[in-house]
Order: sequence, then C-alpha cells, then structure tokens
Amino acid sequence: MNKPTLIFGPISLFSPGELADIVGRSYVELVEKWPDPWGREREKWEDFDRQAFAHPESMGKCVFVSCHEGKPVGLASYDPRPGPSYAIVGQNCVLPEYRCQGFGRLQIFEILRRFRTRKIRLARVTTSEHPFFLPAVRLYKDLGFQEIRRLVGGPDPSFHLIELEKKLLT
Repeated sequence: MNKPTLIFGPISLFSPGELADIVGRSYVELVEKWPDPWGREREKWEDFDRQAFAHPESMGKCVFVSCHEGKPVGLASYDPRPGPSYAIVGQNCVLPEYRCQGFGRLQIFEILRRFRTRKIRLARVTTSEHPFFLPAVRLYKDLGFQEIRRLVGGPDPSFHLIELEKKLLT
C-alpha cells in the first residue's frame, strides 16, 4: 500500500468560510445523528473560521488545510501560546470520504513536528468520550498520548471530555 501524502496549505490559499465548511462537513454525521446539542457547535466553527482569517499572522498561522491530490481532505489547528511547557492540539478533522487513509494521523504528526520546532515539551488535546470521537481517542492513544483526566462539560454533558497529553521533549 502506498503511503498517503498530504500538503499542508496555509489558510491564505483559501477563502473565508472554507474552514467552517470543512469542519462542518467533517462533523455532518455527528450533527445529523445528534442535532441537539451538536448542531449548536456550528456557531463555534463559523467563529473559528472568522477569527483565523481576521488574525492571519497569529491564529491563522496555527491552522492548516490538508490537501491530497490537490483537494482539501481536512484541517488541523493548534495553540502554541502556553509554550514552551505545553501546547494544545486544536481541531483535527478529516472529511468523511477521506477517513481511514491515515490523513488524521499525518495531521497530528505535522502538529507535533511544529511543536518540536518551537521546543514545546508537552502536547495536550481534549476530545470526547462520545461514540463519534472514539476513533480520535484511539488515534491519540496509538500515537503515545496518555489520558490524564476526564472532565464534565462540553457540548453534550452526558459524555465526559477526555484530556490527553504526550511528552515531546524532556
């Protein structure tokens, strides 16, 4: 099997609205199956898009769109501001038609590479124990992230949030 390849494009190659569209299409199954409370997340995805384009030299530089064969397949974001002690993995989503091809894994590798160039010692990520996000939990654990706690909260309070972390530098 050929190893998948991705190009991580800056948001400057895209138009406002495209980030929210990628996130929304990535989570369409979640919103369709569980419209309440997940449908309310659309406002947050649209705000994420607006903020990234409004602040291209700060937040916008911490978002990339992953392209395979010239087509967007997903996006990822991160927040290095707490560094160098730790940095946060943000959005990591892949469009449904491109899942199970290793793209989400490659996006996380790229974020971790960027953390290491900044001498970040620890990567943190928060996801959910909601069934939709269990593949993400498995991915993070497969990549060496350790669960550190579960928290009450998030869009669907009937499922805990899961916080994981991975040591990068000692």
